[in-house]
Amino acid sequence: MTEYLDVIVIGAGISGVSAGYHLGANCPTKTYAILEARDSMGGTWDLFRYPGVRSDSDMHTLGFVFSPWRAAKAIANGPSILQYIKDTAAKFGIDKHIRFQHRLTSASWDSSTARWTLTIEHGAAKDVQTLQCNFLIMGTGYYKYTDTYRPEFAGSETFKGQIIHPQFWPNKLDYAGKQVVVIGSGATAVTIVPAMADKAAHVTMLQRSPTYFVSRPSIDIVANGLRRILPERMAYAATRWKNIIMQHFFFTDSQRRPKFYKKLLIKDVRKNLGPDYDVSTHFTPKYFPWQQRLCLVPDGDFFASLNAGKATVVTDTIDRFTETGIKLNSGKTLPADIIITATGLKMEVMSGVQLYVDGKAIKLNETISYKGFMYSDVPNLASSFGYSNASWTLKADLICDYVTRLINHTAGTGNAYCVPVPHCVEPLDAPIMNLTSGYVQRALGSLPKQGAEDPWRIHHNYFIDRKSLKFGSVEDKAMVFAKAKRALAIAAE
Repeated sequence: MTEYLDVIVIGAGISGVSAGYHLGANCPTKTYAILEARDSMGGTWDLFRYPGVRSDSDMHTLGFVFSPWRAAKAIANGPSILQYIKDTAAKFGIDKHIRFQHRLTSASWDSSTARWTLTIEHGAAKDVQTLQCNFLIMGTGYYKYTDTYRPEFAGSETFKGQIIHPQFWPNKLDYAGKQVVVIGSGATAVTIVPAMADKAAHVTMLQRSPTYFVSRPSIDIVANGLRRILPERMAYAATRWKNIIMQHFFFTDSQRRPKFYKKLLIKDVRKNLGPDYDVSTHFTPKYFPWQQRLCLVPDGDFFASLNAGKATVVTDTIDRFTETGIKLNSGKTLPADIIITATGLKMEVMSGVQLYVDGKAIKLNETISYKGFMYSDVPNLASSFGYSNASWTLKADLICDYVTRLINHTAGTGNAYCVPVPHCVEPLDAPIMNLTSGYVQRALGSLPKQGAEDPWRIHHNYFIDRKSLKFGSVEDKAMVFAKAKRALAIAAE
């Protein structure tokens, strides 16, 4: 017989662990499992292994609300974050619910039984299995693990060195004494450049256009001070709220005064690089702050590499790869032994899983997002999706807590499922992610829509979401609660 669990969570990264905690704390009688496609947990923080990999958010907000971050550094490296996720999962017994090498390929909802039937590929042999559940939580993030965005570079087949994408970093790459070119100007490139600069002969960051940078200490002295005088959880909560408020103010004020913040950010770069550096060419974006995510420079490490002459920024476009490097459209040539294509990610909502509702294939780009985590006319399914302008975990924790309230309310009212139904809701002509970044723009056609009014509007605002998800009612005009059709038929007899 097909195994049944009350709830199945897909993904054992930050969102999956958050879901596991809230299910254990708020739905202790419900059975659940976390299915992880890979053979280890941690999601992003286990996948990425490139030099210097780290968070671009502070760990007091990227950390879980229920599990204090104890390390001194608030801007943490990848291995530290991975260990934190594993420790949290072990502390609350979440790790016992994880089933590795279980890749979900499709999920089919049956209203007559109020169950999802999941088709799973298990193990290296990809043995096909099925599982059933009443509620499905997707904690898979928003980008494709198995593929990346790879622009076509003319002549790339002639290059005699190594071409590497950060998402698939080779083990024990020897770059000591070598010329390295990093193509890109986003968070990954800005992390890799200073991390490789000490060993490489030279590192060049080749960008098509500039990005906004903000330098910030990796150690939060306020957080560490509070930890010495307050109980751990109180100090963590105080620091978390301090950072949430500061992030919110900075973002909202930059939307009101974009020109002022543009000048402020560029002024900070000039301060770090000195008056003689060509900031106008290399560090003055054509867009305003937060139209794309800002790049964090902890302790000014990226700027220090430039000042020391160990790294260089080149703003130009690529004509072609050559045997020994990259020829630019300006006519210049960059010598390279290793080329790193930090050119971006491929977005993929819910890992590309095909959904069916009562036999009908669901196209997510034809649905409307409900409160940023459910989809119109799709029953008993939630997708953990974080913020584009703040830490991912802030929204993930809110969503997972709300979902457990929704599960309990559905059962407590004698119903078997809930489904958000749009009544005369017109889709808003605005994407669910408010960024102009390439990876977002390339994926717009595959993303759900949003409506003009709540609960179909996505706010990208923690305070609005907290009021709605933490304290708001799970009943509203859009959410329909129902019994299984088979149960209704039996009752009618």
